[in-house]
Amino acid sequence: MPESATIDPETADWLTLDEDEEIVWSGKPHESSLIPALVVGLPLALILIGLLIIAGSYLQRENTQYVVTTDGLYKKTGVLSRDVQRIDFGKVQNTSYSQGFFGSRFGYGNVDISTAGGSGIEMQFRSVPEPREIQELINKRVKGSRGEPTTESGETKRDVLDEILGELRAIRSTLDAQQETTGNTSATTSTTGNAADEQSTGEDNTSQNEFVSSNPKAESSPADHESDDER
Repeated sequence: MPESATIDPETADWLTLDEDEEIVWSGKPHESSLIPALVVGLPLALILIGLLIIAGSYLQRENTQYVVTTDGLYKKTGVLSRDVQRIDFGKVQNTSYSQGFFGSRFGYGNVDISTAGGSGIEMQFRSVPEPREIQELINKRVKGSRGEPTTESGETKRDVLDEILGELRAIRSTLDAQQETTGNTSATTSTTGNAADEQSTGEDNTSQNEFVSSNPKAESSPADHESDDER
């Protein structure tokens, strides 16, 4: 959720909330939105018009307030007068956001809200911080008012899909590790069997050698037989 400015409904006499209506987010134009006025006004500061540009932009920012509640959207503007606008979520048809040259570099932009049956943009949050997140917050509340399913704890569908993919990768890694362990065990068993066969073969050769050594007839040479015949 985007960072929210503190606002007290009891002290904000312009804000009229229903009995069970609560504030979800509130804010005002970003401080960096004064940069264009400074860029234009400072070179003209030597004359009165430059100071008027800077002072007008500052007062306009300080007297502008945006509020998102559980039921709808509020916008307050005006320096010498007051203009309060409210739109229920059930009437919101489309939302969009945009960022200009300075906004894209300093993290602020406009959020536009259109209503069903309206002509063009009915409400605009000008120069608000993190406009994309505010648009997502509004869209979530609009879907909730229509009974459409939304993800819990402010998670987006992409976050849920990423979590599922992470779990699938972990399961696959576990299965690969088990297969590798099974293959190593089979290789160890095969090596042990070969060693046992070699040991058995060695024992057979030793037995044969011992049998030959214990048989004196098998060790006698042809020369010994010839000596026996001459005798």
